Amino acid sequence: MPVSRRGFILSGLAAAHAATGPKGAAFASDWRRFADDATELEVYRLTDPAYASFLPAYYNRAISRDSDWMLFWCDRTGAPQAFRMDLKNGGTRQLTDAAELDGSSLTLLPDNRAFCFFAGRTLFMSSLPNLREREIYAVPEGWEPCPGGSVGPDGTHAEFIERQGEKSRLRMAPLSRGEARTVVESAFVISEAVARPLRAQVLYRDGDAALWLVNSDGRQNHRLPLAPGRIGPANWAPDGKTLLYLSYPEDRTRLNAIREYAPDTNTDKLVAKTSQFVHFGFNRNTSVFVGASRNAASPDVLLQLRITGRELVICEHRASHPESVAPVFSPDAQRVYFQSDRTGKPAIYCMHVEKLVEKIREDAP
Repeated sequence: MPVSRRGFILSGLAAAHAATGPKGAAFASDWRRFADDATELEVYRLTDPAYASFLPAYYNRAISRDSDWMLFWCDRTGAPQAFRMDLKNGGTRQLTDAAELDGSSLTLLPDNRAFCFFAGRTLFMSSLPNLREREIYAVPEGWEPCPGGSVGPDGTHAEFIERQGEKSRLRMAPLSRGEARTVVESAFVISEAVARPLRAQVLYRDGDAALWLVNSDGRQNHRLPLAPGRIGPANWAPDGKTLLYLSYPEDRTRLNAIREYAPDTNTDKLVAKTSQFVHFGFNRNTSVFVGASRNAASPDVLLQLRITGRELVICEHRASHPESVAPVFSPDAQRVYFQSDRTGKPAIYCMHVEKLVEKIREDAP
């Protein structure tokens, strides 16, 4: 069937919804495709906006190394649960049946055979082949779990934050055997603990005011000397050598910028000014960025080349909260995924960018 410029049409399998089911239940594709109003490029809506669907936190792994399937979470069965989507045909499978799932803690392990998540006060690891769950850690009485959590690139430990009033602490728990331990305590509320690749260090943040880096043994805890202004999303380059982040000037008439900090040399530099990005992602060699603009007149998703700073609009996101769009590349850099509530509840969208971005091999570093 030809693609209508403004209408949604069926793509792939016919839409079909299974009844609310338990862990392991299968659901047919909800995919629709349409031509973007601004660019006329083809956009795929992967989930139905009748229910709310979300990608995991932007700093966590959500898509398999071969880019063939992804983890996400949604409330289609009545409560937030984790799901696996086949990115070839759109079929999905329910992976959890947990109470109080924290979707922002959902992360795929490096071997692509298991994933971790918090449900209530408990951290679980689940095997993808058989969905058998194992309790890794339980938050002790007197402390409360903070949203989020991650697993380091070596797949040995989970990093997460706990809170006690205004006090908080960064914790690490081994995924095999051993006791959880406190890396550092703070007198203020911290968030987003993310292990540094190939280094025994963990990044965490103090809201949008500061980013901190600490050794995994708790030593050399220090605030990073970043550019003046507020700090947006930040994530490690895959080789761990640099940290890429969005810098928001206090003067809102100035452009938001992508900057790069190198801990080993303690240097911070401008990478590119942006069309007011409020969230961004990058391919594995950090040569191309994908960003979501907060510009009300142009609520766009854009690609940006590092080498030239040139931007290209690929579609409109039209999200009511642009910072929630959180665009990311697939590992092979041939697709871009993002979320938007443009037609109802938040849904996950996809664009094919293989004609615009060079493919990265699965075995590339």
